[in-house]
Amino acid sequence: MASLADRVRGHGRIAAGLLLNLLVSICIVFLNKWIYVHHGFPNMSLTLVHFVVTWLGLYVCHKLDVFAPKSLPPSRLVLLALSFCGFVVFTNLSLQNNTIGTYQLAKAMTTPAIIVIQTLCYGKTFSTRVRLTLIPITLGVILNSYYDVKFNFLGMVFAALGVVVTSLYQVWVGAKQHELQVNSMQLLYYQAPMSSAMLLVAVPFFEPVFGEGGIFGPWSVSALLMVLLSGVIAFMVNLSIYWIIGNTSPVTYNMFGHFKFCLTLFGGYVLFKDPLSVSQALGMLCTLFGILAYTHFKLSEQQGTKSKLIQRP
Repeated sequence: MASLADRVRGHGRIAAGLLLNLLVSICIVFLNKWIYVHHGFPNMSLTLVHFVVTWLGLYVCHKLDVFAPKSLPPSRLVLLALSFCGFVVFTNLSLQNNTIGTYQLAKAMTTPAIIVIQTLCYGKTFSTRVRLTLIPITLGVILNSYYDVKFNFLGMVFAALGVVVTSLYQVWVGAKQHELQVNSMQLLYYQAPMSSAMLLVAVPFFEPVFGEGGIFGPWSVSALLMVLLSGVIAFMVNLSIYWIIGNTSPVTYNMFGHFKFCLTLFGGYVLFKDPLSVSQALGMLCTLFGILAYTHFKLSEQQGTKSKLIQRP
């Protein structure tokens, strides 16, 4: 009976963790979009708030023994911290200038971009069936963008830059974790303050600091509360992703990601009343099919590799 009770509690904790991640992951997209549309808060300043809150949140986690920090040389993290700034700033600019559907689908191009980077720069090989999944992913994004009645050229430039920098960041994070023998929270603990310092220097060159539209401007109490809440939720997204990866299987994590993808698309059209044509809907389904196929093939290949390693004498 005790073991059964332990299993029930364990499943309950996992369900609670997945639900928390679902809520905060979707909430951060809608909340940031709301802040941009209804308050016009500057993009880089909002990103700076996210980084500072994440840094403070990780410091509290460290003091509560949630994780143990590891001493890392700052010189080996400069490029990673810089790419972290670019990835968050450009994806937020994409969200600010595009519909949520276009923003979400553009993020799906990260998968093809990572495959291209790893193939060209790291000599990594991918099976034919994995490479073929890039066709529906890319085709779906093109279909959605072409038939988007709110198409914004500047927004697509930001989306493309976001995809490139995000892909580089994800590749470098994996490499740095292996190279420095650290987990994602240990890496982010050093990376967040460095990225905050970089943005602190950059913000005055691109956005007003004081006065109308500046981070220290005359904002309403509701706007400031929403910005602070956005920072807290951004930290909770990072924390819940770390927890899910550590407590579930890759299948659970990836399939749950697809569920969030669909809900975010649906919620965007309901909350912000963005028009949706049949061609756009087909594009979304095409991209979703490609993502599901990519996940299925990658996970089955990883499982096959593990089985061979276990069977090897």
